[in-house]
Amino acid sequence: MKYIIILLFLIFGKIFWAQDSLSVLFIGNSYTYTFDLPNVFKNLANSLGDGVFVDSKTNGGFTFQNHVNDPITFQKMHSQDWDYVVIQGQSQEPSFPYSQVNSSTLPYAVQLADSVKANYLCSQVNYFMTWGRQNGDPQWDSINTFDKMNLRLRNAYMRIADSAQSSVTPAGIAWKYVRDNFPTINLFSSDGSHPSLAGTYLNACTFYASLFHKSPVGSPYLAGLDQFTAETLQNISAIVVLDSMGTWKLKHHDSLVQANFTMNQTNPPFEYHFESNTSYVTNFFWEFGDGLYSTEPNPNHTYSESGAYQIILIGESVCGVDTAFQTIQITTTELNELGNNIVNVFSDGNGNLHLVSKIANSIESFKLYNLIGEEISYDILEKSNNQIIIKNSERKILFIRIETKYGLINKTIYLNE
Repeated sequence: MKYIIILLFLIFGKIFWAQDSLSVLFIGNSYTYTFDLPNVFKNLANSLGDGVFVDSKTNGGFTFQNHVNDPITFQKMHSQDWDYVVIQGQSQEPSFPYSQVNSSTLPYAVQLADSVKANYLCSQVNYFMTWGRQNGDPQWDSINTFDKMNLRLRNAYMRIADSAQSSVTPAGIAWKYVRDNFPTINLFSSDGSHPSLAGTYLNACTFYASLFHKSPVGSPYLAGLDQFTAETLQNISAIVVLDSMGTWKLKHHDSLVQANFTMNQTNPPFEYHFESNTSYVTNFFWEFGDGLYSTEPNPNHTYSESGAYQIILIGESVCGVDTAFQTIQITTTELNELGNNIVNVFSDGNGNLHLVSKIANSIESFKLYNLIGEEISYDILEKSNNQIIIKNSERKILFIRIETKYGLINKTIYLNE
């Protein structure tokens, strides 16, 4: 393994070290700047020993489209290589009718994500799933209660994240948990829409669990709340996020690179095709176990002899390195092991013979003979990797001699009338 790491260094010319802290840009509106969510999140992380650099672009009432049309938003996104860019839409827009979201919300939310990723391969886009208003939105029956509106927001943000291949911080789910189980904790400001201090603290705890993949429980930073309320909100955010990491599509910032592969025989027993299955990988290094290597994403390789070989794929990019291993056993199969049934020969009743091989490309040549041993002619009607169809109607009984990669096969054929 030491040899592999050194060789990787020589090929790719650099070694990557784990980051000590996160950089997070918040793009949103008043739901984000009320009680200064970015700094509450930063103070919470610092209290737990984690470093965070935060910045924000939060204009009151801004939609995804407003941010797309504002050059300053893109200046912020491209100002440095962010670990995370958190994006939040206007509080109502994702809850509107499906067709309206498709035309007025989804394209702009995805455009912002694409711009983030174009700036820096390793930046993760995380959507800030907001919450339903305290009494819902009366303008439409489908969102006229908190639960109805909250559910539509949840589904819309998940659909947006799926379209943008990004993740979600499920603040709205944490809000519902509090309302259902601790109704005396008021998460709303007096307008029934914006967060109270408790609402912002709950959001900060949910972001901490989502971005650091760790529980905020035990943080001494209470943001001015009483201890019971703060500890309750810490516990709820941990439950909502950490039990459902896959649901929210959350990836740890230190483990973005993922390398896996599949393999299949293209010409048994020695020829193989390898197919990489990776994320955040720009450079590939294969070791085939026989002293040979490749830097192609999906290489072919031919072994020279039977044996056990460990296949290693190292995937690398500016986001890090990951390694995958598999072992194959190559055995040279003799003809007496395969038997004459390696090639099935039969007549279809029209004077045509079908030669069907169980192993692709194993038939190298063949000849037909009559009953007294004379070679007879034929026409090839069709030929593929594992089937040959020939035409001959001279005899009811004939012999066929087939040369395969594994040896000779002799068969007697009875032609059907």
